Amino acid sequence: MPRLSMEGVGAILLDAAGTVFSDEVQARIWAVAAAMTALDGVAETVPGMNNLMIVFDPLALAPAKAEEQLLDAWRTVVPDAVAGRDVDIPVVYGGETGEDLVSLANHAGLSVEEVVRRHSEAVYSVAAVGAMPGFVYLSGLDPRLAMPRRTVPRMKVEIGSVIIGGAQAGIMPCTAPSGWHIIGRTEVPLFDPLRDPPAACHPGDRIRFRVVEVKT
Repeated sequence: MPRLSMEGVGAILLDAAGTVFSDEVQARIWAVAAAMTALDGVAETVPGMNNLMIVFDPLALAPAKAEEQLLDAWRTVVPDAVAGRDVDIPVVYGGETGEDLVSLANHAGLSVEEVVRRHSEAVYSVAAVGAMPGFVYLSGLDPRLAMPRRTVPRMKVEIGSVIIGGAQAGIMPCTAPSGWHIIGRTEVPLFDPLRDPPAACHPGDRIRFRVVEVKT
């Protein structure tokens, strides 16, 4: 069973994460989120990586009842594949806008060309959107490309940076601090507050990285 914890008086975190990310658990997370959204008193559901936050009105839905409903949903939902879209992300790998590509290749014991091949041939799933507007947490990274996050984060990672942090892949939707490793850059805008919806990608979408160029 997942672990529940109150996050203030009007939010509950359901944590089902183990030591390794699970696509099956993530599918159940999405299904529980959909079920809880339909419940009176629930204001918002926020899927994370094998976890789920629900935000509710404690005057309309008692916390004990919310926990009961959440666990009941976890036990009874039928996980279904989210009808996501296929999203093409063109990438220029390496060079000044992919400054960690060589160090990641050295860490993995692979050539730069092999790192690019493995990264671009994988099919990624948008497991969650968060941390910053439009940021995608992507499952599906080749395990050989996993690399622990930097001990000291950079204070400025440019918008469009294609990045790897631990066993996850991602794309920077804006310029912000990050401890993830930068292996390339895309011009695809992931977030636009004037667009409807503002975020370009959603949970369940499938992402493929397309090689435009590999710079040394």
